[in-house]
Amino acid sequence: MNRTPIRFDNHDRRIKYYELLLEQDLEGIPCLPLPGDYHFVFYHHGDRDAWIDIEKSAKEFDTYEQGLESWNRYYGGKEDSLFHRMVFVENADGEKVATATAYHDITGRDKSGSGWLHWVAVRREYQKKGLSKPLITYVLDIMRKSGYIHAKIPTQTTTWLACKVYLDLGFRPIPQNAVSSRDGWRIMKALTNHAALQAFDAAHESEILSDCEQ
Repeated sequence: MNRTPIRFDNHDRRIKYYELLLEQDLEGIPCLPLPGDYHFVFYHHGDRDAWIDIEKSAKEFDTYEQGLESWNRYYGGKEDSLFHRMVFVENADGEKVATATAYHDITGRDKSGSGWLHWVAVRREYQKKGLSKPLITYVLDIMRKSGYIHAKIPTQTTTWLACKVYLDLGFRPIPQNAVSSRDGWRIMKALTNHAALQAFDAAHESEILSDCEQ
């Protein structure tokens, strides 16, 4: 009897976790338009909880407290730097429904001078409405206009669909990460069969599922 293939959510903790890192030069990345009833706005003081709410809706956090901890780690005491770095998508009613930030590597390990795209998220009920690629390309253009020539994106196998979007936009695995997280990229190959991942063989189902799901 054939087993029914598993349908994975766009943020799915059943998937074995691997850190994935992608990169691309910023020159030539197109700016894609938002659907008609949406528009971009920059961060203003007081938007922290809106950011946490979006990330929580997108399943990046389980609780407000987890979101606050991440906010403080990335942006605490640096909020003034976000006025031209953190972008939100608002709907026609002025509700913030998506966000992304043109930032840098907060660990200090990356000495390349690349810009880093952080915390891309779309509220659950606004996903699949054509917001993610316009948001990402808009923020990457901000990065380019700020003087960056190269961008890196940290993501993970558990948010596999977001990684597919980055691949669609021309980002490719950082060579060192393609080695250190090869099994993660094999999982991406199995889940997306993306043309950019021809160098990787597809993982088997038993290699995709985290140990607690097997």
